[in-house]
Amino acid sequence: MLNRHTCTAVAALAVIAVALSPLSAGAQNRGLVPDDFYREIGVGEVAISPDGALVAFTVTTIDEDANRRHREIWMQELSGGQPSGDPFRFTDPTREASAPVWSPDSRLLSFQSPRGETASDATADSNPTWFARVTFPGGEAFQIEGVDRAPVWSPDDQWIAFLKRPHDATDGVATERQGWIAPDAITNTLSAERFDGRVITTMTYKRDGTLTLLPHPSTPAKRQLFIVPAAGGPAVQRTDLAFDVGELVWSPDAQRLYFTGDALEDDEYSDELTTDIYVIDRETGDPYTLTSNPGDELSPHVSPDGTALTFLHTRARGEETDVRVVDLTADGRVRGLPRTLTSDWPFVPGAPTWAPTGDAVRFLAGVRGNRHLYEVTATGDLIRQVTSGDRDVQSLSASSDGLVMAYSASDVVTPAEVFVNRRDGSGQRPVTSFNEEWLAEVSLQPAEKLAWTLTDGSQVEGWLIKPVGYEAGRQYPMILKIHGGPYGAYRNTFFRTFHVLSNAGFFVLYTNPRGSTGYGHDFMYATTPGWGEIDAEDYLAGVDIALEAYPDIDPDRIGVSGGSYGGFMTNWLTATTNRFAAAVTSRSIADWTSLYGSTDAQSLLDFAFEGPPWEQPERYDRLSPITYVENVTAPTLVIHSENDYRTPIGDGEKWFMALKKRQIPTELVRYPRSSHGLSRSGEPWLLVDRLERMRSWFTHWLIEPAEPR
Repeated sequence: MLNRHTCTAVAALAVIAVALSPLSAGAQNRGLVPDDFYREIGVGEVAISPDGALVAFTVTTIDEDANRRHREIWMQELSGGQPSGDPFRFTDPTREASAPVWSPDSRLLSFQSPRGETASDATADSNPTWFARVTFPGGEAFQIEGVDRAPVWSPDDQWIAFLKRPHDATDGVATERQGWIAPDAITNTLSAERFDGRVITTMTYKRDGTLTLLPHPSTPAKRQLFIVPAAGGPAVQRTDLAFDVGELVWSPDAQRLYFTGDALEDDEYSDELTTDIYVIDRETGDPYTLTSNPGDELSPHVSPDGTALTFLHTRARGEETDVRVVDLTADGRVRGLPRTLTSDWPFVPGAPTWAPTGDAVRFLAGVRGNRHLYEVTATGDLIRQVTSGDRDVQSLSASSDGLVMAYSASDVVTPAEVFVNRRDGSGQRPVTSFNEEWLAEVSLQPAEKLAWTLTDGSQVEGWLIKPVGYEAGRQYPMILKIHGGPYGAYRNTFFRTFHVLSNAGFFVLYTNPRGSTGYGHDFMYATTPGWGEIDAEDYLAGVDIALEAYPDIDPDRIGVSGGSYGGFMTNWLTATTNRFAAAVTSRSIADWTSLYGSTDAQSLLDFAFEGPPWEQPERYDRLSPITYVENVTAPTLVIHSENDYRTPIGDGEKWFMALKKRQIPTELVRYPRSSHGLSRSGEPWLLVDRLERMRSWFTHWLIEPAEPR
């Protein structure tokens, strides 16, 4: 038996139902199947009008025939902070529309929509920024002269700022191959017209999600700050920096703008966090650097009276992220030292914003399987959770007086819908129910919480979903699902994969082991630098706890599946234990050394392994599943995207070839035109195909052999 890393002490079992939706109650017609994805409707990008009278949000549907997603902007009227009437479509249903942004007076809504005379005219060079009047007399969408990117309105409604890469003198002769040959390349070619390859001299030549390689970083112009009068006019470029400008925010008096930037963003040998916050006057003057502390300063937001700035600070990779506040002078400069508001709070806060009263700072954060809105007093002496329930809250937006907020939220059995709530979190009401009709046709099992204690005393949480049509006393197989990261987490949100497997007849166990976010800083980094060796205990202990809690799980029919880091752990667990009878490994890692040379995330490995492979060769080899591949007996489906630049397909091929050579049942599924995010944002046809291949693989190996023939 190979379980070198199994748990030796397990305790503290708890089983708690966490699904809240009434849709889970009662028997339904059938369970979820892969092509139900085509019926899912997604909501997001929630923006409540400053006066609290309207909520704008995006609605994403799937065009199955065209194999594409379609996004529109919808609206919901509010009366007294509550929905009034039904939500209605706001933008042209024949066009794509996203990123709703309100003007401060709530009269205009801007959105991004590539619109040419024909679909082929809607290129990246056309102006995608449109405006629509929300108040009488309304009318067609229009554009404002000078504004050709997402607007950031000044509080007085007189100015619009935006970020854009400025045109330069080379634009007239630029080609689609600009930057393909590094300007500092030594080698020559005899015919530039015949050479359509790349000459690369930097390490940052690819990024996951970008299907083509990146040009040399010195070639594209840097993103700069532009300002235009709200009535329209020539855009004035206010910065000319050697780095990208980001995260714009106005001062309350509209005299200044704050932004972030990293002066060392193109220093590929720098492994430190160096993003700072800057301020610049609207009319004249150069940018002034406000922060100089070691680390990243991000997400600035100015207090309503303009006297203080809140932001996120992370001193170094692997250290805690905190909400900070610093006082400002009358001209927008820093006065005194920053104060940390979350120093005793072990979780990771999201971007902070001031409450309209100026007495508190608010942010979203993931904590123990949920994501909620939190509020910390400006003195840092009290942090409280505002929203509640077992759910995942995202895309939060508040009215200018702070009395009404809107957001999207999902739970275990319900895809995200839009909600409104009071400032104190006491009046949540649904705005949308787009998925209610089709969900009424299916049976979705709720999740039940499990908890266990590891040998070092760490408390671990997991959840278990029963098979659809579960009958006590009957034996069922189980699938252990492993999340990516490892610095990520499963939350109380809708995972279609889990419900597809539940409908196929499986218990589904998913856990947040050490390394997960939402359980404190020490928990998050407890497995570094022992990925696999340390957290294997967490997963195997979870399997034991599930078997103890549910005797109907067949211990001889347990499968394992995960993607990215979860794919690594799938490979690791099947190579170092004999607990699993089948596996599906997606976008996985087989060999950390080979991954180091092909991924776009070398800095993560430098941190996690305390150096590159040539400095830590024993560690890279010891923690690579390929080192133990001779022990694998589990039939394994290998799923990989051909344009995955985070965990490139070479590792999937390596794992497949090793298993094939050893005559372990295996298949390699290659998905074209797909990146690391296939399971979340891939082409609909390919995403659904992936679900079916996972379902059918596990059904073949864990259910069909056990059934009478």
